[in-house]
Amino acid sequence: MTQPDEGDLRGWLRDFVIANLDPEQAGALVETLNSMIIESVPELADEELVRDLRASTTAQLRVFLAGLVENDIPVPPPAEARALARTIARRGLDLRVLMQVYRAGQHAAIRYLSQTVAEQELDQDFERALTSRMYTQATMWMGISLEELTDTYTEEREIGLRDVFTRRSETVRAILGGDPIEPDAASVQVSYRLSGRHLGFVLWTDGPGEEDVIGVLDRFAHRIAAALGSAKALTVPSGARGMWAWLQAGSVADLGKLDALRADAAKDALRVAFGARGDGIDGFRRSHREALAARQVAQNSGTAEWLTDYLDVELVHLVSADAEGMRALVGRELSGLHGNDANAARLRETLRTYLRCQRSPEAAARELGVHKNTVRYRIQRIEELLGHDIDSRRLHLELALECADAFPAQAFPRNR
Repeated sequence: MTQPDEGDLRGWLRDFVIANLDPEQAGALVETLNSMIIESVPELADEELVRDLRASTTAQLRVFLAGLVENDIPVPPPAEARALARTIARRGLDLRVLMQVYRAGQHAAIRYLSQTVAEQELDQDFERALTSRMYTQATMWMGISLEELTDTYTEEREIGLRDVFTRRSETVRAILGGDPIEPDAASVQVSYRLSGRHLGFVLWTDGPGEEDVIGVLDRFAHRIAAALGSAKALTVPSGARGMWAWLQAGSVADLGKLDALRADAAKDALRVAFGARGDGIDGFRRSHREALAARQVAQNSGTAEWLTDYLDVELVHLVSADAEGMRALVGRELSGLHGNDANAARLRETLRTYLRCQRSPEAAARELGVHKNTVRYRIQRIEELLGHDIDSRRLHLELALECADAFPAQAFPRNR
């Protein structure tokens, strides 16, 4: 195989570049390339996107042709190419779209170059050398362009997401703060219908530091919404490791449907607390306050349970709002069972289980893993310590036990 003269190659390429830089020829070539790109990437079939694509392709064609003779690709990509990358990001299109544009553009360019060379009926070695030079140059062009423009896309997308999150957060915080809100306008701003029935919940993680923890929480919030039959969730980061969320709730919110998510929550050390359902903007606010209260109970109790429902801890929360009153209730109602020692804790757990099992020694024994006579003996001992039978103050006893279980440090301070 004879190696073509470099001067001859450069001369042929120079003539090719001059011909294709002619405004009429360049315009026709741009339209041909763009038609092939749009056929491969239908997301671009939009007047504004086509305009930006035309400007980008025109500028990139000049860059490519200029580098073809010198066997070099100038960097960075032209401003028109960066503008297209920003437009794709602003439209909310995936990075995949940008990559498809350049893959389709590379394919179209190589196809045009190959056809042009083939039509010249050149010497076989000369044709092979030209094709190799053009293919190498096209590959370099795409690699450099994608590397640079991916950064442009990512930066623009991050700016857009920050703006969206900022506007959404400001609107949500205004609603929660009780500011006068026009529901329809606010619904548009947060992309969530505020006139419906809401279920507020908060998510957080107790796991080690993680760079993308907000992303993890956001995805999990949407999985919760899907499991409960809601089309989407409204999410707002509440800090570096927490998130507020709401979903459209139907007539029933069966949190039992979330059991399938338990393992995934444990894997990422995620926790979630739910409020009760509420209607309209007032319900939106109230459900959120309740979710925050449920979270407080969950965190103060030291429980490892991943899900807390406000309806399960409502009474405890209301009583615990008055810390002194709660301690007085526990001290008074659990007199004799009040303490940090293992025996007192065992008697309290027996009493809680016995009451939860509708005062059945057999059922309580099964749950506790002891003999039913052991339960009977403990209940007898409990009534002796209390100084009265259980039924005479059952409601107060149950509330005191729940408070003691949820807030052990506050209920049983060690310096008493």
